[in-house]
Amino acid sequence: MGSFSIWHWLIVLLIVVMVFGTKKLRNMGGDLGGAVKGFKDGMKEGGQPAEDKPVGQVTNAQASGQAADKTTIDVEAKQKS
Repeated sequence: MGSFSIWHWLIVLLIVVMVFGTKKLRNMGGDLGGAVKGFKDGMKEGGQPAEDKPVGQVTNAQASGQAADKTTIDVEAKQKS
C-alpha cells in the first residue's frame, strides 16, 4: 500500500485522458511550457542591473519631461451612473 505500481499510474493516466481529452491536455501542456519559459526569461532580465538597459529605451516620465522622482499621480475618478 506504500507505493503505486506502474499499472496504477497507467489507470490514472487513462482516466485523466478520458476526462480532459487529448486536445485540452496538449493545450494545457503548451500553456505550462510558455509560462515556465516566460518565468525563466523574467528571472534572467530581473538579475541584470538597471544600467544594462539599451540606450534606446526611454521611460514615460523622461519622454514627457516630468521629473522621475514623483511618487503620486493625480487622476479624476468617474462615478458610474
